[in-house]
Amino acid sequence: MFVLIGIFVVLGAVIGGYIMEHGNLAVLFQPAEVVIIFGAALGSLIISAPPKALKLILKSIGKLLSSGGMGKAGYLELLTLLYQIFSKIRKEGLISIEGDIENPEKSPVFTKYKTVMANHHALNYLCDNLKVIISTNVPPHELDNLMELDTETHHHEAMTPAHNIARVADALPGLGIVAAVLGVVLTMGKINEPPEVLGHSIGAALVGTFMGVLMCYGFVGPIAANLEAKIHEDGVAFNIIRIALVAFVGGAAPQMAVEFGRRAIPSSDRPSFNELEEAIRKK
Repeated sequence: MFVLIGIFVVLGAVIGGYIMEHGNLAVLFQPAEVVIIFGAALGSLIISAPPKALKLILKSIGKLLSSGGMGKAGYLELLTLLYQIFSKIRKEGLISIEGDIENPEKSPVFTKYKTVMANHHALNYLCDNLKVIISTNVPPHELDNLMELDTETHHHEAMTPAHNIARVADALPGLGIVAAVLGVVLTMGKINEPPEVLGHSIGAALVGTFMGVLMCYGFVGPIAANLEAKIHEDGVAFNIIRIALVAFVGGAAPQMAVEFGRRAIPSSDRPSFNELEEAIRKK
């Protein structure tokens, strides 16, 4: 929603200011410039990004309208789930959660936490590492290294759309200049025309530079930054799981292990100690 609001604000400010100076909107409508700039931008994206990256870019478009991250309620659910898993392991042993992590969609433990179940990457990350704990007697520091490697690999892949879109944004001012130069070339062919015709032709050429710069700094660049911020927010759940699991394997009590995880949450979304304690008590 905020992305759409931002788009309207940018357009409103630029077009509104232009109209305030009695500008003619018809001059800004240059279909040829649009074809040159956006066609070249799309082509450069196809050249620079392999098919797998293009698929990731298409999938990431939906993230623009999402809030990003799990939010305070979602993090509280994740911490409560971790506490329930840790408590079950302490009371019944590691084997007791084997059925839960093999098929979390049918687990009475996992299915109570809808927000966690909706986050498939974090859910798979949790289950995979619990399987490692069950199957091997892994020391805490080795588990930490393994989980950190997994997190970095996922983060690197998730950042691909943002990086590719940022490269397109960087190219747009240059592509705007290309469109402007082509407009000047066309204008030189009209050198014998009256000043009114030459002025209109030069104005149309300059629209290319205007569109390239506006799209770079007003839309495409901010979209790349938005995706990057959302990816960082999505990574918080991975850090919570990693820190809590390593603490638990290291011998921390269930409540202390989830407290370690709680400290990995940014302060803007972090539930308080009392809120976590209340949520655990209710479950």
